[in-house]
Amino acid sequence: MLPITVATEEESGLCPVRSILGTVTGKWSSLILLSLEDGPRRFSAIKRVIGDITQRVLTENLRALERDGYVTREVIAGPPVEVHYQLTQMGSDIVARFIPLVTWATEHYDAVQAARRRFDGRA
Repeated sequence: MLPITVATEEESGLCPVRSILGTVTGKWSSLILLSLEDGPRRFSAIKRVIGDITQRVLTENLRALERDGYVTREVIAGPPVEVHYQLTQMGSDIVARFIPLVTWATEHYDAVQAARRRFDGRA
């Protein structure tokens, strides 16, 4: 079995699987990381790529990703001042592991949608 079992809430904070996957596999975090796959982007470009993310949520998630070492933030003196976000080596490494999952999701989207319709139709 994978090492995901803990006995207490205190132990859950020491579990590498919960600690790391809880951050990088969140909806917004994974989309932000994927949006940086092709290189550095400004804040507004990341927001445009994702589309339905609020400025506040994007800011919070970028800070968390920077804190964990997946993203760097570079301020370029202006005028105007520009802020670029870029994957670190660790960020690139995790994105490389996301690519097969993204491919799988794209290939199985129709089957999952059909399964959902069948399930919902039973209710």
